[in-house]
Amino acid sequence: MEEFVERDLTGARFERVLLRGSTFTRVDLNDTTLREVDLSGADIRAALLHGVRMRGVELREVEISGELVDVVVNGVDIGPLVEQELDRRTPERAKMRPDDPAGFAEAWAILGGLWDDTVALARTLPPAALDERVDGEWSFIQTLRHLNFASAAWVGRMILGDPSPWHRLDLPWEEAPEWEDIALDRDARPTLDEVLAVRHERRAMVAGVIDSLTAEQLGSTVSRTEPGWPQFESFPFAECLRIVLVEEWEHRRYAERDLDALASSTG
Repeated sequence: MEEFVERDLTGARFERVLLRGSTFTRVDLNDTTLREVDLSGADIRAALLHGVRMRGVELREVEISGELVDVVVNGVDIGPLVEQELDRRTPERAKMRPDDPAGFAEAWAILGGLWDDTVALARTLPPAALDERVDGEWSFIQTLRHLNFASAAWVGRMILGDPSPWHRLDLPWEEAPEWEDIALDRDARPTLDEVLAVRHERRAMVAGVIDSLTAEQLGSTVSRTEPGWPQFESFPFAECLRIVLVEEWEHRRYAERDLDALASSTG
């Protein structure tokens, strides 16, 4: 098997080439041209598809999960349609986009109740099942670790100004770079209770910000330019909180899906 690692193949031409079963990780395919290619069975994750044009394609049995903005299919922008349908299925989802202090308080309370139910469901499974990854997605414990990271990043660092709010069990997204000033243990295998102890602290931190929230704060921006992540010179205060809400909502949805699959497989 031939390997191409740390190679610059800019402008390369591939014609009548068999790449079946190949793996592409952190590969730059900007401005490439694909003609008469077969992508059947492809598994594409964490990909940027900005400005992509697809003509004469066949999409059958395709599953897409991601952010849809200005996605036009046969002349119809499907993004708003998908959002409306998701809100219709779960009306509480629309409350994850608040614009006043009362709305943020309501959204956080909703998430707290939903996550209590999800954790209770997780405790009905064997402890080992909570470390299992379903279809390559994060395990339940990894999901909680990632949410701890998100709260630390967007509230602990961006809003509260702690330049390094991390716990070693925090888990950034899988494609995240290695930061010199963030010491995290990606391969740790903590118990559910160990992760929940950190989560209790992080949820209390977010709740403290929301409990004292004012309209003036929501209209302001925050700045964090010191080394680390996130790093923005000017970022909307309200958007920091909305990011946390969306992370909590979406990852709970994924967690419930995978817990149901684990429950079925364990009987």
